[in-house]
Amino acid sequence: MALDPPTMLTLSIALAAAAALYLAVEWRSIRETSLLFWSAGFATITLGSTLALLRSSGLLLIGIWFANGLLVLAHWFFLLGVARFTQARLSRAWYLIFVAWLALLLLPDEPSWSKLMFLANSLLVAVLSLRASFLLRPHGKSLSVGTVQLRYVLLLHGMFYLAKSITAVVPGTLIDLAAFRGEIIQISLVEGVMAIMLIALSMTGTERYRREKRIERLAARDPLTALYNRRALDVRAPRLLEEVSSARPGALLLIDIDNFKLVNDQYGHTAGDRLLVALSEMIRSLLPDGALAARLGGDEFVILLSQASGERIEALGSALRERFHQLTSQTFATPVAVTLSIGANLFDQPPASLAALIEQSDAALYESKRGGRDSIRLVDRTLASDT
Repeated sequence: MALDPPTMLTLSIALAAAAALYLAVEWRSIRETSLLFWSAGFATITLGSTLALLRSSGLLLIGIWFANGLLVLAHWFFLLGVARFTQARLSRAWYLIFVAWLALLLLPDEPSWSKLMFLANSLLVAVLSLRASFLLRPHGKSLSVGTVQLRYVLLLHGMFYLAKSITAVVPGTLIDLAAFRGEIIQISLVEGVMAIMLIALSMTGTERYRREKRIERLAARDPLTALYNRRALDVRAPRLLEEVSSARPGALLLIDIDNFKLVNDQYGHTAGDRLLVALSEMIRSLLPDGALAARLGGDEFVILLSQASGERIEALGSALRERFHQLTSQTFATPVAVTLSIGANLFDQPPASLAALIEQSDAALYESKRGGRDSIRLVDRTLASDT
């Protein structure tokens, strides 16, 4: 099959249409706005490439000006999709691109028209592609393979169009948009087909990776409080426990709400859920760096600390109990105060297991409740302790 302009445009139409359809199907399942913008971009390329075929019929305004304008619009959709994906805000100045394209209608109909149109089209596509690539630059976090690939594909695509714009001002360069004549035009059509394939693959891989990560995060989180669940704690705790030593003692705080049933009975389960969420937010705000917090279930929470000390545990427990008591006394008036009991375990040797550590803290929690509740019971198991 000869790689003539009509053939390359037909390939572009087929690939862009397939990409638009696939991304639209993906959007219907996960409702990510970036997918919708990218699908619209490929649909626009499909329409623009179809209109470009009309040049051979003498419809130059539609086949050149309108078709190339749709190519610019498609890359604008790509930029919007990337901005949405990276949660970046674009300046309104980017909308001036369409004003610049409309100004091309004012160009005089003379032999240099094709070069000026080619120059403007190339510069606008280059600017949009390079800006999208810049938005995908790493922000101190690892990017997925698809995201990295999309970044560099857009970068190379933008640099190619930037190089195209330079050729337009080189004396003696043949550029005839009406007849697809000129070596640079032939190269552009081939690059366009390759870019469509690579950009489409990168975009689908990018969103698929983020969707998998989102599912992974949801599986590790308690759906009500967004703290880690017991399963996630079991996975993450061993690394922290392995670092425990006499120089870096660890601690586990087991937290339970006293008289929580009174809130559910008097104010309803929705109020009880709000109280659990409020407690989780307090825990999160007081959580030191490197610590883990999880909801074990019901009204029971756990905090796992590294580089702990008795004073640090007492300070954390007291701050948490004080904040919680202040909230419940103001919001949930009950016959008996709704407070926190905490059982804490300080240790300087890695425990046999997380379950054993929780069991030891549970015994301390029981002592706290038996001693009148609204208190913290600390068991110091370090070698430097006499208790």
